[in-house]
Amino acid sequence: MAKDYTKLASDIIENVGGKSNVKSLIHCITRLRFYLKDESLAKDDVIQNLDGVISVRHAQGQYQVVIGAAVSDVYDAVIAQLGQEFADPDATAAAVAETEAAAKEPDNRSFTQKVKDGFDSLIGVITGSMMPVIGLLAASGILKGLLQMAVYFNWTTVTSQTYVIISAMGDSAFYFLPVIVGFTAAQRLKANPVIMAIIGGVLIYPSLFSIATGTKVTGHLLGMALNTNLFGLPIHLVNYTYTIFPIIAGAWMAHYIEIWLKKWIPQILQMIFVPLFEVMIVSALIMIVVGPIITLISTGISVVLDAVLKFNYPIAGLLIGGFYQILVIFGLHWAIVPLIANDIASKGYSYLNAIVSMTMVAQGAAVLAIMIKSKIASVKELSGAAAISAFVGITEPSIYGINLKYGRAFLTANIGAAAGGLVTGLLNVNMYGFTGSIIGFPSFFTPAKFGGGISNQINFWIATIVTLVVAFACTWAFGFKDSDVEAAKKVTRRKTIGKNA
Repeated sequence: MAKDYTKLASDIIENVGGKSNVKSLIHCITRLRFYLKDESLAKDDVIQNLDGVISVRHAQGQYQVVIGAAVSDVYDAVIAQLGQEFADPDATAAAVAETEAAAKEPDNRSFTQKVKDGFDSLIGVITGSMMPVIGLLAASGILKGLLQMAVYFNWTTVTSQTYVIISAMGDSAFYFLPVIVGFTAAQRLKANPVIMAIIGGVLIYPSLFSIATGTKVTGHLLGMALNTNLFGLPIHLVNYTYTIFPIIAGAWMAHYIEIWLKKWIPQILQMIFVPLFEVMIVSALIMIVVGPIITLISTGISVVLDAVLKFNYPIAGLLIGGFYQILVIFGLHWAIVPLIANDIASKGYSYLNAIVSMTMVAQGAAVLAIMIKSKIASVKELSGAAAISAFVGITEPSIYGINLKYGRAFLTANIGAAAGGLVTGLLNVNMYGFTGSIIGFPSFFTPAKFGGGISNQINFWIATIVTLVVAFACTWAFGFKDSDVEAAKKVTRRKTIGKNA
């Protein structure tokens, strides 16, 4: 017996703004494609949670409701309620012409507004690409924190098989981020999701990972070790695990490269050769261009931060605390990690890591404020999980899931981090281990060989409380309100990178 889609059709019509908001409707293999009078009236969050709807998309002047295999049946049910005139080819042609004409209207935005819209679009792509995996990252972060706690209290050791297995459970979501984000970013940027997932796999392929983290050097370019070559061209291969920005840039490139390839490759050969060349070209561009550019920038930043740290600890705490998590967004923080590792290996401590630890606390404090303040159940749920994750040292759920998405919250978190970093410097807080944030408190006990005592631990808690209070208070006062949730949805409806190409 055929399934009755009357209720689903009614719900879709109601939540796209009603019949009066619909110009016309067509469908493709999997999607209902509405031409609406005002897309802002459509309720994305309601529609994509309807039973029978996979997701929604804003693209090419259409409001697309992804249904899947049953799209034709749902289409018939919708047209039955709208009226056959909404399926009239003339009506659709008129809607298309109106949409195209609107798209060709002069762009009267100021340069400042264009920059702002471009930045909003970039942030929308980053946060939108991360959202499908945010809950998993939060859960993985909590698991990693609990595992680290087990090591601190000698319930297990880092060499035990139990530790290795559970560590794999906690680390896999982060290790394979380029694969996951490659897929989700491609969905937003109109590239092929499967191809981008494969390219993500190329970037973290074990053999390439061993080159990126090894010591083989064939030369230098602008201070970078050239650790491999591609077709005889020496390049600097970096470690792409845990990163997202290179693969997002790759998804943007893949959209245009695929269009170009389809113009030159005969249709009968496209199924095989378009994916082949797309994987080769995009992977090579990321390795030859994107990765080294990020490495150059991050290396320069690390040199500057190291110089500031040596010049004045409190000033370094203020500056690094305020800006460190911005570096995390673009993967520019990875050149700082070796500085921390080198300090701990050679000296047994790292002042820099103490500042970084406060930035984690600040991100957690900001989402904690949002969790308590918000009355939106989904926001409270995600904020709570993100806060726990940040307090055990994993800030990605806080940054991409909440703080960056709603803009001001990320700023107020960084204000708290700057305050905490300043206090960290003023109190000369030192750190004797890698694990930071609140769960990393054992890293702030001064070892006997450095004089012992609990003064450093006390100072750590003072700096942590200052960070918590400032970040929480600033976020509560002017970092977030529930209306920001709707505003964020409107931003995602704007043209995004590669949208109309």
